[in-house]
Amino acid sequence: MITQEEQLKYIRDKGLNVIFAHLGYQNINDLWLECDTGNKLVDRYKNDIKICKENNIPMVVMHLTSKSEAPKYNETGLKRLKEIVDYAQELNIKVAFENTKIKGYLDYVIENIDNKNVGICFDSEHYHVHFDDDLDFTKFKDRIFAVHLHDNDKSDDLHLIPFDGTLDWKDTIRNLKKCNYSGSITMELCYRYDYLNIGIDNFYKKGYEIGKKLKEMFDML
Repeated sequence: MITQEEQLKYIRDKGLNVIFAHLGYQNINDLWLECDTGNKLVDRYKNDIKICKENNIPMVVMHLTSKSEAPKYNETGLKRLKEIVDYAQELNIKVAFENTKIKGYLDYVIENIDNKNVGICFDSEHYHVHFDDDLDFTKFKDRIFAVHLHDNDKSDDLHLIPFDGTLDWKDTIRNLKKCNYSGSITMELCYRYDYLNIGIDNFYKKGYEIGKKLKEMFDML
């Protein structure tokens, strides 16, 4: 099995940059519970952030929940998150929390953590299928640090190439621009379903061409 260290070396040997690392989310719902597992999550994430610092990765993306149900957001989880992001700030690592399947958590955290090193990772697929295209972008102006751009038909997290689903991309990009997002266009695509019929090379080629199209839309809209 290829290790993460070997993957990172291969990427950099190819002249590519790593703009963020997506941290794991195993047992993440315990973050909101008074339990030892929740306390251990803090140490785990602080260690992950330390590893990113050692490998010159400037930002981490984190989930706040997993699955479709989670304990209600609360002071216990918020206190743990503050410890994590304060540690990240000491190391000059940005933390971007992702809009996952359940509404309310992202708003709660952003409203209650006063730290300019903390923002969000906007996931277009979750926005479309789980949020029904309903997100108050005004709350996140200047706080969108990263994006996961992919599409679906509102049936599930399909990780389709943009424009292969039903998301309104013009409206989405306008909203991102209103938030002053000017970072990288990162697509979170999966090689499966009908894409298997076109072959992996054509899948990558199509993804690249669509990435260029999205960039042009950012420039024009």
